[in-house]
Order: sequence, then structure tokens, then C-alpha cells
Amino acid sequence: MSTETELVINERLRVPLTEIDWHAIRAQGAGGQHVNKTSSAVHLRFDVRRSSLPRWARERIVGFADHHIGRDGVIVIKSQSSRSQLFNREAALERLRELLLRALKTEKPRRATRPSRGAKERRLKAKAERGQVKRGRGRVRFDD
Repeated sequence: MSTETELVINERLRVPLTEIDWHAIRAQGAGGQHVNKTSSAVHLRFDVRRSSLPRWARERIVGFADHHIGRDGVIVIKSQSSRSQLFNREAALERLRELLLRALKTEKPRRATRPSRGAKERRLKAKAERGQVKRGRGRVRFDD
């Protein structure tokens, strides 16, 4: 989701499109005679460290583990799914938005819990029953 001047990440965060570098490149793969003359694929480069995002957001994004984010804090996204440069540009913007949303999402901290006494008893009873089934599969001895 983007307006003409900025990429809307969520209700609080927006990235001005002037902070995003675009490079039109030739797409890879099959495509006929015209593919060798047009630059329909798009390279999007977004330098997180130099962006106008708040400091907490920049730190979280740079620390996020994703192959699109380099050690220098630059996000590089290549889009070549369409034959139209405009569509590829929109697709790259949407992928950038999704990446930033994933990086900024905070996981709910896990609280350590213990199994209840009843759960322990049920588990031990099930183990004992299973052991009885397995013992019943053993060799049958005839004591005469």
C-alpha cells in the first residue's frame, strides 16, 4: 500500500519514496526478441540506517534476520515477475512493506508453565499402559 509520495507500512510508520533508490535492469529468463532491449525488471534499494524511520524501528529492522538485508543495513529487492516495469515497481514496494512489517512485529514473550498434577498422572498412566502392550508382544514361554 503506497501513496504517490510515501510507502505506508502501518498506521504509525511511513517511508518517503525519495528514500528508496530504483534501478531498472534487464529481466532474466525467456521472453523473446524484445526482452533483450527493455529493462523491465527493478532493483529496489532502501538504506535503513539513513532512513527517516524512528531509531527503535531502524535497530529492529537491521537486527532482523533476512537475506534481503545486508550487513550494511541496505535492503535489496529484485522484482521481475511482470513484463511491465510499473508492475514490478509496485510488487517490489509491496515486498518491502511486508518485509518491514515482519521485522517490526514483536512476538509475545513466552511464559514458562508447569504441567498440572493430573496431567503428570495421565502421562505416567499412559506410559505404563503402553509398556504393558509392548511386554505382551514378547516371546511366549511355556513353563511345563
